[in-house]
Formats: sequence, structure tokens, C-alpha cells
Amino acid sequence: MGKQITVTETGLKKLQQDLDYLKNVKRKEVAEKIGIARGFGDLSENSEYDAAKNEQNKIETQIHELEEMISNAKVISEDQIDVEKVNIGVTVKVHDYDLDEDDEYTLVSSREVDLSKNMISDQSAIGKSLVGSKIGDVVSVVVPDGSELKFKILDIYKKD
Repeated sequence: MGKQITVTETGLKKLQQDLDYLKNVKRKEVAEKIGIARGFGDLSENSEYDAAKNEQNKIETQIHELEEMISNAKVISEDQIDVEKVNIGVTVKVHDYDLDEDDEYTLVSSREVDLSKNMISDQSAIGKSLVGSKIGDVVSVVVPDGSELKFKILDIYKKD
């Protein structure tokens, strides 16, 4: 059994869509590329064939990884999301002491990350430090560049 991941219902749907796309679109595209490349003759010196086979291996690996994630996914439904403390599925409003400004982050699984929408992974440096915190807590985060950030938890809620 693989590593269990926690995802929201939206995250699980995204995993399933990605898997469906790889199985039903990308797999067929690569099979066609392999068929075309075979038509070029000698496979021992056929770079198009080698590239298509490498792409096929990559897609099959991705399919396997997604199937593993889906089978080991622990899904958190909207009504299970607890806003008493920071956890996956919540949005947390924080005061960033270094920038002296307020910001919001939504904690999601690593497959749902969208930095343009401030959706961060619960496994990221900031996400890990925020998980379990309550309103009023001050949290220190050591980020990958070695610097330390400090946040005060101002609010925890579910985004609509």
C-alpha cells in the first residue's frame, strides 16, 4: 500500500480527471506516434520510435502514480472540514510580521496547489507550519532559503 494522501472532494475529482486524460487521450496519442515511427524502418536507429517509447513509459508511470494516489486517498468532504484549527480544506487569514500585511492561504493537497490563487500544499514549509494552529497563534516558518517568517493566525474559515 502506498502513502495515504488527504484531498478535498475537488482534489479527488482533479486526480480522476488527470487519470482519465492520460488513459483515454495521451495513451492513444503515444500509441499512434509509436505506430508512425515503426513505419520509418529500422527500430535500432529510429530516434522517433525511441522518443515515443520514452513518452509511453513516462505516461504509464504517471498513470500508475495517479491510480496509487486515488486508491490511497483520504477524502475530506466539505462538512468534515473543521475551522477550529488550520487543516487541509480551510482558508487561513494571517498577519505576516515581515511584510506587515495580512494575507490568506487556502490549504490543499499537493495535487491542488495553485499559487496564483494562494492555494498552498499542506506539505509545503508554510503549510506544515500552519497545520494545527488556532486563531491567535503565532507561527514561525523556516522557508527553503533559510529565512524565518512569522505569521499570526487571524481567522480560519471555509471558502465558498
